[in-house]
Amino acid sequence: MSTSTFRSHVPAGLSMAIEDTGAVPPAMFRYPYLTTTVPKEFVHRAAVAEVLLTGWERLDDIRFQITAQLPRGHSFYAPVNGTHYDPLMVTETIRQVGSLLAHTEFDVPLGHQFMMKDLTVSVRPEHLWVGDTPAGLEIDVTCSEVKWRRKSFAGTRYDAVIRRDGVVVATGGASYTCIAPEVYERLRGGRGQCGGRPALQLTAPVSPQSVGRMSPIDVVLSPVGEADRWQLRVDTRHPILFDHPVDHVPGMVLVEAARQAATAVLQRTALLPARVESEFLRYAELDAPCTIEACRVPAGPQEVAVLVTGVQHGEQVFSCLVTAPAVLI
Repeated sequence: MSTSTFRSHVPAGLSMAIEDTGAVPPAMFRYPYLTTTVPKEFVHRAAVAEVLLTGWERLDDIRFQITAQLPRGHSFYAPVNGTHYDPLMVTETIRQVGSLLAHTEFDVPLGHQFMMKDLTVSVRPEHLWVGDTPAGLEIDVTCSEVKWRRKSFAGTRYDAVIRRDGVVVATGGASYTCIAPEVYERLRGGRGQCGGRPALQLTAPVSPQSVGRMSPIDVVLSPVGEADRWQLRVDTRHPILFDHPVDHVPGMVLVEAARQAATAVLQRTALLPARVESEFLRYAELDAPCTIEACRVPAGPQEVAVLVTGVQHGEQVFSCLVTAPAVLI
C-alpha cells in the first residue's frame, strides 16, 4: 500500500507524452512512494501540522486501508510520562479517518458539517512506546450502517484496527452524520457559522499538575469548590483544541476534559487510558457554563475506571468512560 496522499499512478495521457518526448516526469511521478499528509481540509484541520493521516486506499465499497504517522513529540498530545504515545492522539487519528473517507470516498462536499455521535478507542499501552522515529500506523477500516439521503451520503459507523509494524496497537470506531450547510444553520437556530454567539469569559484553570498537565494553558477544567466537579474551561484561542473557529465545543475538547477529570479523581500525575468510550448527546455551547462531573465506577481486576459526564442547561451533553491500568505504566 502506498503511503502517498494520492494514488500513485501516472495518468495515461501524461505517460504517453513522456514516452513521445523523452521529457523527465515531474518529481511526484519519479518518486511515487514519498510520504506526505492528506490535505488538511479532508480532516477538518486548519494547521497542516495537526494532520495525522498520510494516505488511503479503497478495498471495496465498505473497506479501506489508511496510513498515519504519530510524531514523537507534540505540543499538546505529549508523550505520557515521556515514554508512551498519548492515546488521545490515537483517538484524534480515528476521528480524522471519518472525515477523510466522507470527503474522498463518499463524495461529501467540503463545507458540510459532521455531527459525531460516539467515539471510542482501546489501546495496548505496551505497544505505544515512543521509539527513535515517528510511529507509522496502518489502519484497516470497515464501514457499516451506511446511510444515504436522496442519493447523498448522510453518515456511517466505522470501525478501525490500527497496527504498528504488523502488531495491533489499538482498535476503535465512531459514528456520525453529515449535514449540509443550509440544514446545519436551521438546526443550530442562529448559532451556526453565520451567527455564532460570543463565548463565555475564560475561567481560571485548576492546578495543571492535578489533571496531568504541565501548563495552565492546556487545562480544560475550572474549580467550582466541589470535589470531583468542575466547570468546563473553554479557551477558543488554544491552537490545538480550537484549531479553527467553531460554533460549539469540539468533541475532542470534551474527551480531553474527561481524561483530565479522570486523572484528578484517580489522583495521578499522568494518565495513560487503556480505553476511552465517549457518547455525544447534544452540542456543548460556547456561551453557557458546562458542568463536568466524575466518579469512579467498577472495573476489571487489573483496571480502574471513571465515568465523566457534562451537563449544560440542565441536560447531559456527553458522557465518557475512561479506563486505565490499575498499575502505573
